[in-house]
Amino acid sequence: MKNLFYTLFAALLFTTSNAGAQRLHDDNTISWLSSQNTIYLSKKVSLALEYQWRREGVFQSWQQSLARGGVQYHFKNGVSVLGGYAYVITYPYGDYPAGPYTIPEHRIFEQLVWNDNSHGRLMINHRLRLEQRLVGKVNQKAAAYDVDGSNYLNRVRYQLRVTYPLNNKKLEDKTWYLAAFDELFVGFGSNVNQNIFDQNRIGILAGYQFNKNFRVDAGYLNQTVQQGALVGGKQVYQYNNGLLVTAYYTKPAREKKVVEGSK
Repeated sequence: MKNLFYTLFAALLFTTSNAGAQRLHDDNTISWLSSQNTIYLSKKVSLALEYQWRREGVFQSWQQSLARGGVQYHFKNGVSVLGGYAYVITYPYGDYPAGPYTIPEHRIFEQLVWNDNSHGRLMINHRLRLEQRLVGKVNQKAAAYDVDGSNYLNRVRYQLRVTYPLNNKKLEDKTWYLAAFDELFVGFGSNVNQNIFDQNRIGILAGYQFNKNFRVDAGYLNQTVQQGALVGGKQVYQYNNGLLVTAYYTKPAREKKVVEGSK
């Protein structure tokens, strides 16, 4: 765990130390729609299913398509672990795209979540995720678009999210709430290029929980991305700002029916 925090801290220092280096700035407007679903198979085991529809501009063109799923185990103390797979397609966008190609990615991930509800109304969520990524490699010498193999990359992500209910003491039926999060992405391993600091996301949201099964939040998203490939020998930093809307659905496990008179 200490090595992880040293890595995250080193990434921040790396970003700061390169603040004066030659770089290209790419400002974009983005709009992300996300559906996150938790389907309980039992009290402790659930399926986590997610799709994100990421667009550039006001839903004008593709930025990214992401489908993710996994199996999650829930402990009693607000801790859960999850393992799963994601399929991602990244499209060329912005003023300095890495190339005119759509890039597929296969991603395996492991995740640890800790929900800390010991601060009165304020709820704190910690999420640590490791990703093993197979990013498609385009054969640029081919006459037509052709993905020829993949590059293997490792990445660690840490997200801190806080949620504050407004009209109730806790997040329950018919509750308005405010939320904010920050998530740092750090690349590591032998294949990391320019982007040890991969990206950072900040969100400020307002939401409404209709009932224990369904809630929605929406608000502002800031995404800072350092591209892995240089353009004209310069680092490319994307500064993406826009809308984030997420719908959350939870399906509880079926309760076993007890037949009257049976033991």
